[in-house]
Amino acid sequence: MKKLVSLVMALAMLLSVVSIAAAEDTLPVAEGTVLRMAVGYNNAKTGLRFDPEVAGEGITLADGKTYHSGEFKPTWVAIQELLGFTIEDLYQGNGAAAEFDVWKEKLDQVDMLSGTAAKLSENGEAGLLVNIGDYLDKMPNFKAYLDANPIVRLSITGNVENGAIYFSPYFDGVNDIEKMPLMRTDWVEKLLNGEGKFAADACNKLAAPVYTPYMPTEGQIKIDVVTPDGKAVEEVTKDYDAAGNIIAKMNATADLDGVAAVNMLRDYIDAAYHGYYGNDRANLFIGQNAAWDADELVALVRCVVANPQTLNGKDKVNGIFTREENNNSRRSDMFRFAGTLFGVRGLESRQDYLYVGTDGMLHDARQEAATYEALARMNALAQEGLLSEDFLTASDMKTEKYLENDSGFMHYDYNQTQTIYNATKLDSAAGEKYMAVMVPVARWYDGTDENGVYMRFTESWRSVKTDGWGISKAGVGDDVNKLNAALKLIDYAYSPEGTIMMSYGPEAFRKDETFLFNGQEMPVIADATYAELWEKANGNYTNYARQFLGSTLSFMKSQAFEYQCTHEVGREGAGKISAAIGLGTIKYPLLAVNTENMWYTSVPTVLPTTPEDNQLLGELTDLTEKFSTNNKAQNVLVDLIVKGFTLEGMSSVEEAVNTVAETMSGAVYLDVKNLAWQDLLDFFQN
Repeated sequence: MKKLVSLVMALAMLLSVVSIAAAEDTLPVAEGTVLRMAVGYNNAKTGLRFDPEVAGEGITLADGKTYHSGEFKPTWVAIQELLGFTIEDLYQGNGAAAEFDVWKEKLDQVDMLSGTAAKLSENGEAGLLVNIGDYLDKMPNFKAYLDANPIVRLSITGNVENGAIYFSPYFDGVNDIEKMPLMRTDWVEKLLNGEGKFAADACNKLAAPVYTPYMPTEGQIKIDVVTPDGKAVEEVTKDYDAAGNIIAKMNATADLDGVAAVNMLRDYIDAAYHGYYGNDRANLFIGQNAAWDADELVALVRCVVANPQTLNGKDKVNGIFTREENNNSRRSDMFRFAGTLFGVRGLESRQDYLYVGTDGMLHDARQEAATYEALARMNALAQEGLLSEDFLTASDMKTEKYLENDSGFMHYDYNQTQTIYNATKLDSAAGEKYMAVMVPVARWYDGTDENGVYMRFTESWRSVKTDGWGISKAGVGDDVNKLNAALKLIDYAYSPEGTIMMSYGPEAFRKDETFLFNGQEMPVIADATYAELWEKANGNYTNYARQFLGSTLSFMKSQAFEYQCTHEVGREGAGKISAAIGLGTIKYPLLAVNTENMWYTSVPTVLPTTPEDNQLLGELTDLTEKFSTNNKAQNVLVDLIVKGFTLEGMSSVEEAVNTVAETMSGAVYLDVKNLAWQDLLDFFQN
């Protein structure tokens, strides 16, 4: 086995050397070439060099070297040595959009810079950025990746006349689920499992009901689930004729308290599923064979908030929260979760709020009634006290505080970064567990049935992210060496070794052995790296990689490193979801043009709009400013969850749709995007 591992590593290195050699033949860089780079992730700590907050008086890493503030991080020390140029770091410590804006009027002073995909494509079309597509024949690794992944090629095409590409794409993993529901699964077991009736010495009354049934109140629904052993698929029945709808039953019962509500939910599960879950009723929500839907979740959250005495020994517990309650980019996960719960497309789109409909045309979730109906349902949860008070008031509460105080039940987020708290904030010896659970069943209108299909679907699917790095045309000017250095960096990042470098950092942070990840042999991280990850970043892989190694800032991030750093509880939950995806019980948008059913086609991250289009789109400020997912910005969709239909021009579902389409010129926006989409499809087909 050791010889095989060494052989695999040697082969990978050989392939890397070959690819680098090919790049050096076609992209020569003269000694002494300096590449001025204004690139990073989203703040001063996540740039190419150490900042004072991270490095302090000096920091010694797992490679045995000591680094100081202002010095390049290990990945970028290695990049400069390997590719033969010097970097002048000009990064100002901003997110992609703001960093590009800093340099837009002085692009002659920078060679490579961060930006959003939309900004980079728009300014590329305006003649300000280098068309990378002109150099693909000199970039064998990057070209091979694009040839093998046509949806990626479409996602970064800025002009269909010449196939222009104005930025290098960033992948935080690819073709895999991204965000998922996470729950205190031990609480679900405590409430729902066991023989006989649930009993407690104290509980609270349920709030007056506001939320009404989303799922049927009569009839039956057949749902495919994965068998408990994770190896096959079987069918379960939701029998509303036998059990009724749990929300309708709860709503019809006056003065319902926590104990009675739990017993009502237990009886419902037994009857609706004909005893399928036995005394392990919690598996409806947390099992490999979970089949829960929005109504069942609301019933469960009602039970949670009405039984704090049983769950945390206090008089209050929060139901659904977000990672950072005062950060708009995280608060937006609440409406993303709404899309998953209530079968609404476009709320987790790769571009604005767009999705491809069954008609093959682009649709905008901001202009569809289903979006606002889902938000009204979320507001009903807020009125019942099922969303956290901190979300409603935008306080500074965060995941770790909810978990360490036993004060929060669930949220919708990334698995690795959130399940690390099992090691730091929860008492595993006492059985406390926070983990990912199955994607819910909802009614999705995918075109296969005019009445919709009850199934699991996730729009949170990894593809080209909305940030990237571009090459300034004025910056590199006529200096072929600068241009070649920038192109060589991009091409290297898509080579086998480059992908590993941009994910793991240099060799000193890895072992000389591999493991099988998604069908590929990938390196095992060094023991010292793993220990350092916990010591310096509390187990958060992305924070560690970006702040200390300088990797995972852009390009192709393999999930292999992150997987090794995921807490065992995180791997348990993700493993169940992975099994469901593999067996086809969770559907998702495909990274291809699905001509059989366009509804399953992933929206490209950018579309090839013209300079005239971009000028027009730039004037539609309401659509960008009032639906922003930036930290300190406004998002109307979040506001509607918190305040209901009390916003100006949005007193009802119908008025909200009309306001966006007409007053905010959403209809004009969608027309422009659809014209570009049709151009892109023609480009793809030809």
